[in-house]
Amino acid sequence: MATQAKRGRVAGPVGGGDADPDPVAGFLSWCRQVGLELSPKVAVSRQGTVAGYGMVARESVQPGELLFAVPRAALLSQHTCSIGGLLERERGALQSQSGWVPLLLALLHELQAPASPWSPYFALWPELGRLEHPMFWPEEERRRLLQGTGVPEAVEKDLANIRSEYYSIVLPFMEAHPDLFSPRVRSLELYRQLVALVMAYSFQEPLEEEDDEKEPNSPLMVPAADILNHLANHNANLEYSPNCLRMVATQPIPKGHEIFNTYGQMANWQLIHMYGFVEPYPDNTDDTADIQMVTVREAALQGTKAEAERLLLHERWDFLCKLEMVGEEGAFVIGREEVLTEEELTTTLKVLCMPAEEFREFKAKDGWGDNKREDDSLTITNIPNLKESWKQLLRNSVLLTLQTYATDLKSEQDLLSNKEVYTKLSWREQQALQVRYGQKMILHQLLELTT
Repeated sequence: MATQAKRGRVAGPVGGGDADPDPVAGFLSWCRQVGLELSPKVAVSRQGTVAGYGMVARESVQPGELLFAVPRAALLSQHTCSIGGLLERERGALQSQSGWVPLLLALLHELQAPASPWSPYFALWPELGRLEHPMFWPEEERRRLLQGTGVPEAVEKDLANIRSEYYSIVLPFMEAHPDLFSPRVRSLELYRQLVALVMAYSFQEPLEEEDDEKEPNSPLMVPAADILNHLANHNANLEYSPNCLRMVATQPIPKGHEIFNTYGQMANWQLIHMYGFVEPYPDNTDDTADIQMVTVREAALQGTKAEAERLLLHERWDFLCKLEMVGEEGAFVIGREEVLTEEELTTTLKVLCMPAEEFREFKAKDGWGDNKREDDSLTITNIPNLKESWKQLLRNSVLLTLQTYATDLKSEQDLLSNKEVYTKLSWREQQALQVRYGQKMILHQLLELTT
């Protein structure tokens, strides 16, 4: 999951020694040693890429062509690192909410190990002190630029979890094994940087269909694959096989063009939160806007007059909670062309808007026996055909959501349409503007459809 951050020598307390004058040559030499085969049609380069290092086609590539294959022995994980045995024995003590602690300990150890077999791979990592995730922005700047987007709240949770994980699990483990972890790597700041790096650069092997009930696979670092930058309209994809991981072209790639992987269907707020960059409007076809579930409840409460109506509305909400359609921290997710949480939003609008008598019957049947009408479909194109009461509640919820931003759509449009002003914005201001603008465009489209 390569992020579009600047790549270079690993900085900070683990950097010791002179930087490799030609890290790409060192990395390619290492690839040959470990059997990581790069197609002669691709090159690792800083030229012709959207950010830092990337991979570029030297010759035209056809769909289905193999770009490179990474043998499983070259992957860096809790199992392949030099302290894999210890991490396996201590597995019980290293369990955490994220599930990432064993990999992070593997990285902390390998980064300071003088003879780590992965040193040439680390030389192509971004400078840890220059990662652009919002978790490294000053809190005031993060709140000012990203208010309303959902990012500041996600970051606050991350920072609290990282701190708790570090002091309760990671630091005690490193102190118990001082021969494996030098004092240089016992740092909350370095741990936070590595969490961001794993967030942006690691891969998670999907479970087999029959293993759906199992815990998800632990993340792993995949050299070469994490050099690729991301686009929603990507032209390559990583395939998992028993002996190796293969990057395969999914579209024709002309000579000189950059090769892009995808990190999945990611809205811009998720891209900036997890990877530290966004796709400028309108390139990210996977962009979404959230309407907090409690915002719909608030909009419905605003429409009540008598105390009896308010009590009934709370009863309806409690019933939706029982049906597991809503929750205090959940959100309805709206894409450009579809509602991603269609069942939840349809059921919520239906239950909150149905006549009291109908609700009593619906509740008595535990929500069963209700025939879904075609008119109730929540595809974006069908929203104008919804019942008036549904449209009104949806519209009021959108208006409340728009109030959570510090700026309106017009001011964002003015900034984006004035190239001279836009280029004077800082990189963070530009990225945050793209997140806000994409979300507001989706919300304003909903406003038009419900009018």
